[in-house]
Amino acid sequence: MFKKILIANRGEIACRVIKTARRMGIKTVAVYSDADARAPHVEMADEAVHIGPPPASESYLIADKIIAACKATGAEAVHPGYGFLSERTSFAEALDAAGIAFIGPPVGAIAAMGDKIESKKLAKQAGVNVVPGYVGEIDSTDHAVEIANGIGYPVMMKASAGGGGKGMRLAYSEKDVRENFESVKREGLASFGDDRVFIEKFIESPRHIEIQILGDKHGNILYLNERECSIQRRHQKVVEEAPSPFVTPKMRKAMGEQCVALARAVGYYSAGTVELIVSGADTTGEGFYFLEMNTRLQVEHPVTECITGLDLVEQMIRVAYGERLALTQDDVKINGWAVENRVYAEDPYRGFLPSTGRLVRYRPPAEVDEVRVDDGVYEGSEISMFYDPMIAKLITHGATREQAIDKQIAALDRFEIDGIGHNIDFLSALMQHPRFRSGNITTGFIAEEYPEGFTGAAGSETLSLRLAAIAGVLASVDAARAGLIDGRLNGPADPATSWVVTLDGVERTIELAGDAVTVDGVSVVVDAPYVPGQRLVEAVVDGEALSLRVERKRTGWRFTTRGASHNLRVLSPTVAALSHHMIEKIPPDMSRFLLCPMPGLVTAIHVEAGAKVEAGQPLAVVEAMKMENILRAEKAGVVKTVAAKPGDSLAVDAVILEFEAN
Repeated sequence: MFKKILIANRGEIACRVIKTARRMGIKTVAVYSDADARAPHVEMADEAVHIGPPPASESYLIADKIIAACKATGAEAVHPGYGFLSERTSFAEALDAAGIAFIGPPVGAIAAMGDKIESKKLAKQAGVNVVPGYVGEIDSTDHAVEIANGIGYPVMMKASAGGGGKGMRLAYSEKDVRENFESVKREGLASFGDDRVFIEKFIESPRHIEIQILGDKHGNILYLNERECSIQRRHQKVVEEAPSPFVTPKMRKAMGEQCVALARAVGYYSAGTVELIVSGADTTGEGFYFLEMNTRLQVEHPVTECITGLDLVEQMIRVAYGERLALTQDDVKINGWAVENRVYAEDPYRGFLPSTGRLVRYRPPAEVDEVRVDDGVYEGSEISMFYDPMIAKLITHGATREQAIDKQIAALDRFEIDGIGHNIDFLSALMQHPRFRSGNITTGFIAEEYPEGFTGAAGSETLSLRLAAIAGVLASVDAARAGLIDGRLNGPADPATSWVVTLDGVERTIELAGDAVTVDGVSVVVDAPYVPGQRLVEAVVDGEALSLRVERKRTGWRFTTRGASHNLRVLSPTVAALSHHMIEKIPPDMSRFLLCPMPGLVTAIHVEAGAKVEAGQPLAVVEAMKMENILRAEKAGVVKTVAAKPGDSLAVDAVILEFEAN
């Protein structure tokens, strides 16, 4: 077995590979850019080598620097993780020329399947169903329009070397093609060094199913069941699960066997994934379409590990060393259900805009009761604009799908992140959504269920009552603590027992008597251990566990739980009565300004002072975390001044332009 391997990646996947290598007794080498000098993967590895400045194009994407690090440390093999160099044939060839093993598939398979255009040609030749489209190179925007018109709308434009949701745009009309084709080319070039684009028919209301493949160098290839990845936003996966609630045993067998045949056609070994699109109405397992084959480890591989009991990273290492697979297809089982949520640095309350900055507080839930957290950050880490915005992956496993989902909800409530925007509330709302829980999902789920954006998970009368009761308990603890401070409130006093709690405009009267709590006369049994300053409260209300992230406010609390934040005003009865006479403060009107919604780089300004604009018209483009964001006019108006120009790096809420007052 290898004695030392290098991980040519960063973040959570680098940490993930190091954990398995450590368990196998293999020493590890990390590489890092300036931005990652104190990153967890650097601390975890036995050795670490600096490879350049923050931009990936100057560090993690430079094969020569990776190979030099291998030679300097004596690493015998390289695990590429996902992204970066994981699907670059030139990198695998360079490693081979240097006598360094590549922990991945053969170069021929990467070349055949890693290129989205060539892989579709090969799949079609092999008799695999492919989505109708144009698989040649596209010369210009006019050429793209001609192709899209010929295929019929809607169509999907994709970067040939793309992945991870980058370099993809959906077009419903010629206007969409003209507006977005160049953006797809630029994103493909920026993220993958390749600006080729292909266009295919977009199948509406599809389900995204993928088959995990595992093969060795001796001709053995298995399929490790399926994953469903239909919950996506902007074509980037958000939730994954295994198995799929849609796939039947017959479908699983049909898909798996075709995917194995495709892998065999290219001499595949190591771990890989064949991605498929299936009509939600299909029940035969024959109406699926090949999308692409990812010749690497997938972000969502943990859910497959949970239901099969296999460590895919270990299998990849053993295959790369030349070992045979120690199992057959009959040995592959399905044990329970697993769900994975991707915790992103983005703000769902502001249209999912990317968020960068420092993790002022980072406390993931404990890894107990089949809860797993794969991350590569720590409290104090900087979420950089240079890399993917994923903070962590939360994986739960249960005997049933319902159990796995319920464990997600409970674990998300215990996830503490401060300093940046994050999508934990949104993930919790997804887990609670009746349609998701029913399994009736498609890739259009998020757009269909949240057409006006996300404003928090829907609450209930029961939850409101319980939150009010907890607020009364916490307020009494705080008041008792304040009464113990010398010279304040005339010294120790009996704890306050009466409160008026306002939540969502509704006032509730809280009375405490020992362990008994009443809310508007309704008895509630509350056990909420709390020490002033505590940020996470693990409460039990009427026998049900409820975790809350709590934040003290001037006149009350901010509770975050079950996918939403709740502002609770907590006052004594006397002060509450007087508060009705307070004048409400009205915030200033900022509607005349186009503000930068996230820290980012201005790449284009489409208007100038004096220009008349219509609602929906593109005004500017801001790039953040390798994604271009088009900022549009919310209503018709006249541009008064333009304060930014292409090339400017702007902070959040920086003024880009101002409109004339109506």
